[in-house]
Amino acid sequence: MEVDSQTQLIGLIGHPVSHSRSPQMHNAMFQKLGLNYTYLAFDVLTEYLKEAIEGMRALNIKGFNVTIPHKVNVMKYLDQISEEAKRIGAVNTIVNDKGQLIGYNTDGEGYLRSLVEETDVQLKGKRVLMIGAGGAARAIGYTLANTPIEQLSIINRDQNKAHILRKDLEHYAKTEVLPMEQIEKGVKEADIIVNTTSIGMSPNIDQSLIDKEWIQPHQLVSDIIYNPLETKLIHDARSQGASVHSGLGMFVYQGVIAFEKWTGVTPDPSYMKKKVIESINEKGRN
Repeated sequence: MEVDSQTQLIGLIGHPVSHSRSPQMHNAMFQKLGLNYTYLAFDVLTEYLKEAIEGMRALNIKGFNVTIPHKVNVMKYLDQISEEAKRIGAVNTIVNDKGQLIGYNTDGEGYLRSLVEETDVQLKGKRVLMIGAGGAARAIGYTLANTPIEQLSIINRDQNKAHILRKDLEHYAKTEVLPMEQIEKGVKEADIIVNTTSIGMSPNIDQSLIDKEWIQPHQLVSDIIYNPLETKLIHDARSQGASVHSGLGMFVYQGVIAFEKWTGVTPDPSYMKKKVIESINEKGRN
C-alpha cells in the first residue's frame, strides 16, 4: 500500500522503542489485507507524555500502542478506560474514537492465550513467581490471579511497587511479595516462573536475574521478552530441562487484539509471527 492523503496512522509510544518489531508486524498485516494504514514508533520521554497524547488527539491519529515506561501514567490523559484495564491498572492499547481516547489492555489476554496454546500448562494449583511489578506485570498478574493458581509471588527491586501490586491482586488470588534477596528461594519453590522485566532484552542479551542452577526440570519458565527470540533466561531454562515459553506469542496475540480494535478486521496471527521472526533474524544478519 502506498501512503496517500487517505492513509490512517497508528503509532507506538514508549522509551525506548528502537527494539520494537510492532511496526514490521502491523505494517506487513496492513499490506497483506489491503488496509490503508501505516504504523510508526515514537520515542517519547516521560516528561513529554501528556503533550504526545494531546498531539495524537489533535492529529486525529487512529490509535496507538503504549509500552515501557508509560503504561500506567498514560491512563490519566485518556477519556475512557475499559473495565479490564481499570482493574489491571495499566493500558497498552488506545483507540481514538472521534476524538475520544479509549484505553484498553490486551497484554494479559495475549499472554494467557499464548501460554496455554504453546505449553498446554494446567494452571490449577500452580505456584507462580512473577519477577517485576510494572505495567506488563500488572496485566499478567491480574490475568493469572483470575485462573485457579494456588499462589502468586512477586519479586521486584522497588518493594513499594510490588506491595501496591500485591494489594491490588490479593482480591483475586493468594499473593505475596518476596524481597529480592530471596529470589533463589522463590525460584526453587515455584512451579511457573515469569519474567516481566526488560532484563535480557536486546541489546543486553547476556543478562538474567536467575542463576540457571536454580531452575529445575519440572518447572515452566516464561519470559515476555521477544527480542531476542531466545533470551538468556529461556536458554538457561531449556538447558536445565525445564519447559519454556518465550515472549513472541504474547507479543503477537496482544497485537492481534489491538489490530482488531483499531480496524475492525481480524488479522492472521501466524503471518504476524512470521514477520516478527523475519525482522529479528534480518536485524541479526546486519
